[in-house]
Amino acid sequence: MDPRAVQATSIQVPDSSQPEREPAALHITASSSNPKMFTLPWEDPLATWPQELLANLPRGISRHVVRFVHVGDDVYAMKEITQRVAEREYELLRKLQKLELPTVNPIAVVTGRHTRDGQPLEAMLVTQHLKFSLPYRALFARNLRPDTAERLIDALAVLLVRLHLGGFYWGDVSLSNVLFLRDADAFSAFLVDAETGDLHASLTDGQREYDIDLARTNIIGELMDLHSGNLLSGDVDEVDVGNRLVDRYHSLWSALTDVDSFDPDEMWKIERRVNKLNDLGFDVDELEMKTEEDGNRVLVRPRVVDAGYASRKLLRLTGLDVQENQARRLLNDLDAYRASTWRQGEDLEIVATDWMREVFEPTVRMIPSEYRSQIEPAQFFHEVLTHRWRLAEKAGHDVPMAEAVQSYIKESLPEYRLDSEDMKTINEEADSGVVDDEMHWKQRGDGGRGETVGSDEGRSDPVNPVFGGGLTPGSLEAAADQDDQDAAVWASS
Repeated sequence: MDPRAVQATSIQVPDSSQPEREPAALHITASSSNPKMFTLPWEDPLATWPQELLANLPRGISRHVVRFVHVGDDVYAMKEITQRVAEREYELLRKLQKLELPTVNPIAVVTGRHTRDGQPLEAMLVTQHLKFSLPYRALFARNLRPDTAERLIDALAVLLVRLHLGGFYWGDVSLSNVLFLRDADAFSAFLVDAETGDLHASLTDGQREYDIDLARTNIIGELMDLHSGNLLSGDVDEVDVGNRLVDRYHSLWSALTDVDSFDPDEMWKIERRVNKLNDLGFDVDELEMKTEEDGNRVLVRPRVVDAGYASRKLLRLTGLDVQENQARRLLNDLDAYRASTWRQGEDLEIVATDWMREVFEPTVRMIPSEYRSQIEPAQFFHEVLTHRWRLAEKAGHDVPMAEAVQSYIKESLPEYRLDSEDMKTINEEADSGVVDDEMHWKQRGDGGRGETVGSDEGRSDPVNPVFGGGLTPGSLEAAADQDDQDAAVWASS
């Protein structure tokens, strides 16, 4: 296994055959130094935490209690689950972060929680909210393009390939377990639920195909659910979209891992292969080349290290840390600026500094204050460029940037607002499947000072069905641990 993942955390999850040992007192293992973490009401059930601590963000459907909590200047997602599952998921997320894979950032695992009169409470997994991101149901609650479902599937296919290349078996692939960020005209996807996952040095074809088949089944069901709620265009064929994931995954996996065969006088094709991978957003670290025994053919296998070719280039030039497609659009505008100012002979780093000062920064400063937590500056810039091009095409002449910005703010930016009724509906749906919900504590009338519903006794780790073993079929614990569709961190506040 990659050495970066081996020492990712101090958490050592005991083997599932060993009994859990709950700490006698509150115990917090955190990757954050935020001192406000220690002032939270850990002695209360999460469902009863005071409203002034909570951030009103859209949540995904879950069988666990999930809340978004203001912790100082940060917003964290809190999820109540059993101690073993909380520690295991924290450990996995830490490892995936070390491997630079697209996941939410794990902040802490909190164990040894007890009410004021000594009754045990479930452990808590804490993750950082991913700014500007949304769960898929919140996206469909807005006015979106008809091809939104396909664009989300394309993003999920890229995420799944990246995770599989890193040796991560997911075991519960679905739209519900993913967060989406707008990435120019596409989306980027981030893993938010690793409960059923497992990390290996590499995956077998059987493990990958199981994930793909499960993803297809789950996605078709989720889209059918959207259709029944009138959130999906009638033109969308749910089965076709599910099949698209399979096709996109296999196409991308082939482009990244296949061995090419060239004649000795066709070595120029190697550069074409590398350029194709760069266009897909992946960096090539090494090329493994060997000749066949007869010496008539050259076999070439690229070693792909990571996605983010354009984003890393933009970060180096400007310090902007953005999504891959956004980076491509900004680099294209930088190239256009360089050409329009007749500076092709100057160092790109110098031109980039001027482009930031004269073009990018003045544009994004025009974002109205009420939208600055709704749209990323790079996404705003991209959409203004697209809007400006449309205005110019309609007018038959170039349109000043400031005029395009004002027009975009007036005509298009309001689409980013999620109204209060949509937010209420999304969060009511999110709470509908929770096993240990707020209503239970209200009915108790003791503020959660008594015994909790979900005891850890008799529980074991969720085990991937492809490996065998696991929880008792049909049990409440099995449903809670295996069918969780939690999305741990949603949009920005």
